[in-house]
Amino acid sequence: MTRELRRRGLLVNHKRVARLMGEDNLLAVQPRAWVATTNSGHELEVYMNLAVRMKVTAINQLWVADITYIRLSAEFVYLAVVLDKFSRKVVGWALGRTLAASLAVAALQQAIEQRQPPPGLVHHSDRGLQYASEEYARVLRLHAVVPSMSRPANPYDNAFCESFMRTLKREEIDARAYRDLDQLRAHVQEFIEQYYNRCRLHSALGYLPPEQFEQEAAINFTGGYDAASMSFSRHREIYRWDRETAKTASPSHLIDESPVGYSLAGCSPAEPASASPAEARINQKTGSRHNQKQQTANAPNINCLNLGGHPNPFKGV
Repeated sequence: MTRELRRRGLLVNHKRVARLMGEDNLLAVQPRAWVATTNSGHELEVYMNLAVRMKVTAINQLWVADITYIRLSAEFVYLAVVLDKFSRKVVGWALGRTLAASLAVAALQQAIEQRQPPPGLVHHSDRGLQYASEEYARVLRLHAVVPSMSRPANPYDNAFCESFMRTLKREEIDARAYRDLDQLRAHVQEFIEQYYNRCRLHSALGYLPPEQFEQEAAINFTGGYDAASMSFSRHREIYRWDRETAKTASPSHLIDESPVGYSLAGCSPAEPASASPAEARINQKTGSRHNQKQQTANAPNINCLNLGGHPNPFKGV
């Protein structure tokens, strides 16, 4: 509130604003309990987390998607959204009575129609059934969009969408009582398109609304090759493996970021040869067990470059 008043030309102190708001009972609305809507217990293909390593520099480089529930007087309905991570702008959304993949697909198709992204855009989501479905993956492939998914049981990887959902519920959903789905849809549309994208200030954007932030970024763009960058840690930092992880890891994901079909065996360097005759005699006694281990370490593995059976996602990004 203090930032908004200063933006309108008023010189005010945040303590005075808080005191006056308290006198008029204008207090912040507390969030309600969170309810899970993600079903990741499926056998569909999941993808490596690319978003956690990306540093975006412009729009249409990284989109994030999520689904939440909304309680009406007589039923639950569901909202799927797609955000541009660079500007936090909602570029696509869909509201419906079902959690089927068609809801998420509708939000994605709206975003693609409005933004017309170039090939190489990265789409990040959780590992929910809707985003792993063949219907959703087909739309991504059709428009040359690279899929990315959060790590298991780690909602912070999709924090940008989670933040928008909390804002929507605190400032709009929980402050009203809706008669039916049509009334809710009208209010959600007004909140997203008239308020959130155009008016609401974001501290991460220098206290600018998303649309204004995009406009100023376009004006300040100096030309050149505008692409996102990727950062990678060392092998042992990326794939941490210890006894505690082994106890909790699932059989399909023995290492924290290894999706189905993505092997790390060939990514490790071969073990050095023995440096002394004594070590050579010890290794000789180990017999076939040592030879098997040596072969595994030296064997090339094309899956290291094939990220779950799909083309290299870094190409064209």
